[in-house]
Amino acid sequence: MSTFLPLLDELTGTFGSAIEEISVHSGDTFVRVHRDSVHKILSHLKTKHKFSYLSDLLGIDRFTSEDRFEVAYNLVSLAEQTRIFIKTRVTEEHPVLPTATNIWEGANWNEREVYDMFGIRFEGHPDLRRIYMPEDFKHFPLRKEFPLLGIPGSIELPNTTPDPD
Repeated sequence: MSTFLPLLDELTGTFGSAIEEISVHSGDTFVRVHRDSVHKILSHLKTKHKFSYLSDLLGIDRFTSEDRFEVAYNLVSLAEQTRIFIKTRVTEEHPVLPTATNIWEGANWNEREVYDMFGIRFEGHPDLRRIYMPEDFKHFPLRKEFPLLGIPGSIELPNTTPDPD
């Protein structure tokens, strides 16, 4: 974290209370930010701190009553050879974040996957539709309440009986 101290000090100075938590696990730095500021902070990290590569974006179901879902952005600065994770939380009642596709075009499919599996919507996304599940599927398979074996009859499955030939 010592290599990140100037960056973390600058983020805290610039964004104040929008920086909710800073932690280090297994050598990686995680910064949890308020959902209302996540887009500004991501853009700031790209333009001012050379985090030009969005390596991954993923959803997490915390299965809690408050701020149930979390989205983590895995950012890499190729110029500085550093990585930082930016996390933000949304409620189950209003699982919406601004899209990061206008910062990194590569966020497109990652955001679609998070939407498809968790139901977290990304406002402003150019093509937010399901990527794995049928459009009319009413469930989100990576939510913790989704049954391990699926919901019988919720989706038509192919015939698994082999042909006699």
